[in-house]
Amino acid sequence: MMIITRRTFVKTAAASGAAFVLPGTAPGAPAPLMRAVPSSGEMLPAVGLGTWITFNVGDDPVLRDECAEVIAAFFEAGGRMIDSSPMYGSSQPVIGYGLEKLGRPKALFSAEKVWTSAADGAAQIEQSRRFWGVPRFDLVQVHNLVGWETHLETLFAMKADGRIRYVGITTSEGRRHDLFEQIMRAHPIDFMQLTYNVVDREAEERLLPLAAERGVAVIVNRPFQQGALTRQLEGETLPDWAAEIGAGSWAQFILKFILSHPSVTVAIPATTRVDHVRENVMAATGPLLDAAMRERMAAYVRDL
Repeated sequence: MMIITRRTFVKTAAASGAAFVLPGTAPGAPAPLMRAVPSSGEMLPAVGLGTWITFNVGDDPVLRDECAEVIAAFFEAGGRMIDSSPMYGSSQPVIGYGLEKLGRPKALFSAEKVWTSAADGAAQIEQSRRFWGVPRFDLVQVHNLVGWETHLETLFAMKADGRIRYVGITTSEGRRHDLFEQIMRAHPIDFMQLTYNVVDREAEERLLPLAAERGVAVIVNRPFQQGALTRQLEGETLPDWAAEIGAGSWAQFILKFILSHPSVTVAIPATTRVDHVRENVMAATGPLLDAAMRERMAAYVRDL
């Protein structure tokens, strides 16, 4: 099997006249992989920014500024989607602080969640919007399917009125996949969010193929198992062929595996570090990998 190196990819794209730099991307840096939202055709960079735990820093001014620096580096690298939830502590106002400090970047794709009793959904979404300081959210998702029937009704009405652009549902750690499948078949959702990575592969069996069949965009949460997977691998040696697939670290290796699945739209790793957010977005540059290479990657990690 031929492995396309990052250098070959860049040379080929340059010869074809393809544009490398997206608005907001650092000059000279390759633009990240873009994936289409099936329900609209809108293109999104394939690596987003999660905020679970990492942005829950309260009112600490130093830590808030560090989060703002992460957001700035994310946009500079070509990122767009920032994901949060009311259950993420102070993450929402911290995002709002960072966006305000950066002058409200136009590239932002805001992905939020509703996580409350069914009757309080609209009020919680409005509170979240005020925290972010955005005129409307691009995407609102029912977090972990809490009160999903009523919340979906609310979200579809908000979408029809132009108060949000997309509707989604979320789960994590392999929970409630059967109900997830039922909702995907019965309702015209735009996005679904779930856990998927090189060791957590249950979604490959039914949900990722169903997303392709139903035209649902896929957001991948917990790509590093909340850091546990990268910590487990940090003492291990990357395979000697990792450079050939454009992976210079275990984080990039894992993200390359995820992003090369054709059903995946965006992965949302969370980080507190500027160098890590740049490294993560760079994982979405260079070659996509075929199914055989992805199996080779999974087998390598499994056998460590």
